[in-house]
Amino acid sequence: MDFELTKEQQDIKSAAREFAEGEFPQVAKECDEREELDRSLLEKARELGFVGCYIPEKYGGPGLGFFEKALIVEEFWRVDPGLGQAIVSVTFGAEVLIDFATEDQKKRYLTPLVEAQAIMGTAITEPDAGSDVTSVQTTAMRHGDEYIINGTKMFISNGTIADYLLVFCRTHPDEPNRHRQFSLLMVETDKEGFEANKLKNKLGIRAADTAELSFSDVRVSVDSLIGEEKEGFRQILKLFNKERITVAAQGTGLAQGALEQAIRHITQREQFGHKISSFQAIRFKIAEMATLIEAGRSLYYRAAWSLDSGQEDHGLIAMAKWFCSQNAVTVAQESLQMHGGYGFLNEYDIARFYRDSKIVEIYEGTKEIEKIVIANVLLGKGS
Repeated sequence: MDFELTKEQQDIKSAAREFAEGEFPQVAKECDEREELDRSLLEKARELGFVGCYIPEKYGGPGLGFFEKALIVEEFWRVDPGLGQAIVSVTFGAEVLIDFATEDQKKRYLTPLVEAQAIMGTAITEPDAGSDVTSVQTTAMRHGDEYIINGTKMFISNGTIADYLLVFCRTHPDEPNRHRQFSLLMVETDKEGFEANKLKNKLGIRAADTAELSFSDVRVSVDSLIGEEKEGFRQILKLFNKERITVAAQGTGLAQGALEQAIRHITQREQFGHKISSFQAIRFKIAEMATLIEAGRSLYYRAAWSLDSGQEDHGLIAMAKWFCSQNAVTVAQESLQMHGGYGFLNEYDIARFYRDSKIVEIYEGTKEIEKIVIANVLLGKGS
């Protein structure tokens, strides 16, 4: 077994860290308060190849693997989770295009993501359909050479800033197999009948755009179908597996950043005539936090490797997502506790990290869903 990153991977990780440390601190608090991304920062990240790094070279991307994407994500979230999410998520859903889109669709939608200034997203969740995606009620009924879309989506990343969105729709409501009632359609956001309303005052990752969407007789051509009809559920599950590795990297990066903030604070702060770092209880906590992070990093590395090597392991990926997201919440909480009253002030980064941490236990499959996946895999193997 070789536990070392390759020279290329080490360079990618170092470049991502250098970019984040050099660019994020000056604007992180402002972007959090304004609840929007500094677009000039996005363009710098795009120029350096951090946006859509997994998009193949023939469509303008660097053609890296999801392991390399995860390395970038971890470094970004280590410095600021909100900006990390806002930058990396502007290609959310491109993975589906790579796997299922036609050649014409790939050229039309993938290339602008890395070479121009396009932003995309994927619209799945609805007000009454979260973890159970088969409860989605948004319909796309075919009439001649068009689909007519009606429905509402909730908590959609890039909803108000995207140029186009992958929309998960019920196209065959009468299909007996409920998993085959759905299809994915690409919808340009300038279509008549489309509306996006920004969700403000979120608990965390405020620099990342999140919106409620409505579709009222939105018409798209049949060429907007991604892959085949009735395959939407399978396509989304494949996307979730890839994104869960991304979330595991997010959780690891956030936890690492929170740990480093704690170490800086306890080595400077004195109580009872001693540095806080000299107290055994604090030293034990630091040791526990570091161990959790290292265990999580090893787990998501292995999960990412399984995906890139063509040996996709659903159970392992779910383990990585659940464990690393739990670590983010645990480590951020312990770090804030070590900051004492200062951790309760927004001028300290740990307050923002604490707010940002919870989302990784929720999106791309809640921690409860991940445990169900893990158990199903284990029981399936056992039977």
